[in-house]
Amino acid sequence: MRHQFVVVLLFVVFVASMATRNQLIPGTWVPIKDLNDPHVTELANFAVTEHDKQTQSNLKFDKVIGGETKVVGGIKYCLNITTTGGIDFNKYTVTVLEKAWLHFRNLTYFVPIRD
Repeated sequence: MRHQFVVVLLFVVFVASMATRNQLIPGTWVPIKDLNDPHVTELANFAVTEHDKQTQSNLKFDKVIGGETKVVGGIKYCLNITTTGGIDFNKYTVTVLEKAWLHFRNLTYFVPIRD
């Protein structure tokens, strides 16, 4: 009886740990819990500034309205943001790859969200 209890207990602990580990599995998108986190805001502002440099635009970052992260040789941030200063659009999906240990950031995606 004691052996069965131990086996069941170990199984329950294993299942519970796997359920909470999904956020640690590389390649799995995980929702950002605090969209107002200063680091998230900094990355969103970086995305707008980079986009402006690349396209000679004059967008200004407003706020982050949604986002996810995943681990892929760094951390990839996929953010939904709002901006000001645009003519046709003010909402965008942006993706920034960050490798903090290398002090590296790269804007990989900047596309309008069409409502």
